[in-house]
Amino acid sequence: MTFSDTVRAALDNKTKPVGSLGVIESLARQIAEVQQSLTPSAERCTLTIFAADHGMAAAGVSAFPSEVTRQMVLNFLSGGAAANVFARSTGANVQVVDAGVLGAPIEHPDLIQKRVAPGTRNAITEPAMSADQLEAALAAGDEIGRSLTCEVACFGEMGIGNTSSASLVSAKTLGLPIDALIGRGTGLDDAGLARKADLLAQAAQRTLTILDARTALQEYGGFEIAMMCGAMMAASETGRLVIIDGFIASAAALCALKLRPECAANFIYAHCSAESGHRRVLDAIQARPLLDLDLRLGEGTGALLAWPLVKAAAAMLREMASFESAGVSGPG
Repeated sequence: MTFSDTVRAALDNKTKPVGSLGVIESLARQIAEVQQSLTPSAERCTLTIFAADHGMAAAGVSAFPSEVTRQMVLNFLSGGAAANVFARSTGANVQVVDAGVLGAPIEHPDLIQKRVAPGTRNAITEPAMSADQLEAALAAGDEIGRSLTCEVACFGEMGIGNTSSASLVSAKTLGLPIDALIGRGTGLDDAGLARKADLLAQAAQRTLTILDARTALQEYGGFEIAMMCGAMMAASETGRLVIIDGFIASAAALCALKLRPECAANFIYAHCSAESGHRRVLDAIQARPLLDLDLRLGEGTGALLAWPLVKAAAAMLREMASFESAGVSGPG
């Protein structure tokens, strides 16, 4: 009997009808197989928020100016953002990383400083980053992913313009037309959405229809997306469960899967966001999200909301009585 068979038998012998906990049972099987344990644990969770700016933001792809990235980093550090509130309510830890915020380095004792450069170049007209910058971002993410001491890793992001970056990276990695992956981001009106679509079409025309993950990240990615990709791969390799947040995190996960397919075993997809294009990415990687709450904020908020389900699934397999141990008659 394989370990997978053993896990399935243990779940089927819990005091419930077979399969009656649905997706929670599938989640419990996944957690058990990642940890190779019939008594898995998902008690500790850390959210890492990567922040960086995008050169194409100055062209008008977002409803907000680039300085909001820096302002939100300070908001995270002071505990005032939605991600902080959800982390406190669920008992998760939060850490914030400067992957490449515009301007001078932010001085704060709690900020993890990994900035590659003060923002990427304008990906509408030129590659967002150099090959060396991409490797630096991936390496910094790898270091952060390996340094985690929790069982569950959530990753979030902040970067004005990063839905545009995620759309381009996803379109090029999957070979899809860019217009299939463009949404309103931070809340563009119809005129803003049309302008964004035109600018991203220009950007997409610079390169081939389909690119390998490294090239897509170099041409169109953000430092926060590349760093998150590196962290996801490292967290998976070191045996952690990785909860994938929304559209931008899913673009990073898509690249991680292309670079290291074995990550799939550790990835749990938190939710399907209201951002147009997220469903296309989830469908392409055959991911089944746990939640559908019309979220489109990012920051790791959806991942944090999904963590209690992950925690409960592990606890169910670990603590729920069997028919034999509880003295309950099983099915006839």
